[in-house]
Amino acid sequence: MAAMAAGALRRGSGYAGGGFRCSSRLLAQSLRRFASTLVVAEHEGGFVKPSSLSALAAAEAIAKENKISVLLGGSGPALHKAADHAASSHPLVSEVLIADSEALAHPLAEPWAELLHSVQQKGGYSHVIASSTSFGKNMLPRAAALLDVSPVTDVTAIKEPRVFVRPIYAGNALCTVKYTGEDPCMMSIRSTSFSPTAEAMSETKVAPITQVDLSFLSEGKSTWVNLTSQDTERPDLANARVVVTGGRGLKSAENFKLLEQLAEKLGAAVGATRAAVDAGYVPNDLQVGQTGKIVAPELYMAFAVSGAIQHLAGMRDSKVIVAVNKDADAPIFQVADYGLVADLFEVLDELLKKIPDKK
Repeated sequence: MAAMAAGALRRGSGYAGGGFRCSSRLLAQSLRRFASTLVVAEHEGGFVKPSSLSALAAAEAIAKENKISVLLGGSGPALHKAADHAASSHPLVSEVLIADSEALAHPLAEPWAELLHSVQQKGGYSHVIASSTSFGKNMLPRAAALLDVSPVTDVTAIKEPRVFVRPIYAGNALCTVKYTGEDPCMMSIRSTSFSPTAEAMSETKVAPITQVDLSFLSEGKSTWVNLTSQDTERPDLANARVVVTGGRGLKSAENFKLLEQLAEKLGAAVGATRAAVDAGYVPNDLQVGQTGKIVAPELYMAFAVSGAIQHLAGMRDSKVIVAVNKDADAPIFQVADYGLVADLFEVLDELLKKIPDKK
């Protein structure tokens, strides 16, 4: 319906003989009126992930009267528990669609792209939103290709239903883009730029939950093998309130354990620069930056981080940035709220002595 309305308005605005002209404001109002958004959500442990709750906030930014559907996939009791959470997670959620299949239990792009293609054909949504996580970045382009549309990636702000702001040049510039293609307008959003709603939900405001017909699923060319992860009690890097990051100046994986000790005292997540990851000090899932994870914690502490453009792109939205570096001319000091020119090992030693253990 949104595509028909937009098409009619475009035809009317180009009709010189009738004297009918459609302003961009009227077009935006019409798009808001017919907006219907599908949010492809991720879940873990029976709850919708915070990054997907941010995607719901982005859907609300498209239009206050937007009808939002949430798509969840997976299998087992955790999926149904997450569906209950999604049904009461936002006032604008009108329905929750669950796809219960072992083929969707893992983040493989092939079955998820098929699922999204089928759901979109039946639902006819004007917008499809996913978070810029590894899952979203993997799945969205393939689904967009099946739907023959071009996705808008890494959106940080929504000005109008089809006008978005996204970073370019490693985050050193912001570009305003307008989507002019056919429905759906598919986009991935930077979760740190959209705060989940804090509005209290009434007990009666719970969206209906519907099973998706999965008879269309075919056997893909790729299969899930296994997942290797490190067991840790520290918070997830992408959602942590405090992040402690180290650079190549730590010199070894053994020295990185000093950062881990500090993180345990602060209840923080540990991050690293690409140089530290490439040197083999830590695994690449701790990398912060343009080619790693985008973080925006309340406190970001950077030790021996020079401040390369690619790294700054992943953490410059942090509320408070503290930098420790022996080089007084390091670029990190240009974005830091507090900077200390000193030997990082001396500073870490003092911090570990004076900060009490977390209770």
